[in-house]
Amino acid sequence: MVAPIIAGVAVAAAAYAGRYSIQAWHAFKARPTTAGLRKFYEGGFQATMTRREAALILGVRERTPADKIKEAHRRVMVANHPDAGGSHYLASKINEAKDILLGKTRGNNSAF
Repeated sequence: MVAPIIAGVAVAAAAYAGRYSIQAWHAFKARPTTAGLRKFYEGGFQATMTRREAALILGVRERTPADKIKEAHRRVMVANHPDAGGSHYLASKINEAKDILLGKTRGNNSAF
């Protein structure tokens, strides 16, 4: 007499656990993406490019080594190159960002 009751409680518990896990999975998939997970810089450009903006465009930190800056520049340029359907304006901004971070051009807030 007790065995069918225990079996019924176990089935009900398994059903509730399954329902909860499905709801948790749907909530996990529906969550908004965070700023740290964006792949590229999304935003307008300032009149004079700063080191901070240049770093955001290339997706690196302001004090990144030159080889990492060149690697990031190549990655972003491949995605936005004018010959592959990208914009000439975006390509010039990407190149400007690389130049500012490598020290070839000094932007605002570039204290060394």
